[in-house]
Amino acid sequence: MVDDRREDAELIAASLTDPAQFELIFERHYGAIHRYLTRRGGWELAEDLTQGVFLAGFAGRRRFRPSEASAAPWLFGIATNLLRRHARTELRRLRAYARLPAREVASFDVNAMVDRLDAAALAPRAFDIVSRLPEGERSALLLVAWTDLTYEQAAVALNVPVGTIRSRIHRARGKLRELLGANGQDRDMNARAVEPTNDG
Repeated sequence: MVDDRREDAELIAASLTDPAQFELIFERHYGAIHRYLTRRGGWELAEDLTQGVFLAGFAGRRRFRPSEASAAPWLFGIATNLLRRHARTELRRLRAYARLPAREVASFDVNAMVDRLDAAALAPRAFDIVSRLPEGERSALLLVAWTDLTYEQAAVALNVPVGTIRSRIHRARGKLRELLGANGQDRDMNARAVEPTNDG
């Protein structure tokens, strides 16, 4: 039986000689990875990709950085990379959130996106704007908003310096504030459109 008191790094190291040890990594992180993928791409895509995250993690476990006690940032990074192949699905999902009545998306913690703005009222509009962010800004913002990752862990997940995460999130929040306005009123999207791109 796997000792569930060991840190992820120890289990991954042990799995190099005893592959069954990786099972606890799956058990510990499956729910969080699935929820994250569901929010970004929908349930059906999450069902397909969550298994892929753990298969890729198992296959690439030699590349895990043992300095990280938790495998969560590494796994969220794999999930984000797999999502890039399904960018259209994610954008459709975000735009679908934007069409929902505000009360139905209040649970998505838009506060993490726009600090203290009225999340319930702004959520649909915020999702529309998030769908238009460059992929790098969108991934950084949603990793921090929809997971328990710190900026430092998000940097590990996306394999970029923490300063890059900070600047991407700062730019994304700035765009949200600019386009939503301080009082939550829509700004003219035609004049200030943030076109989706694949950079960032």
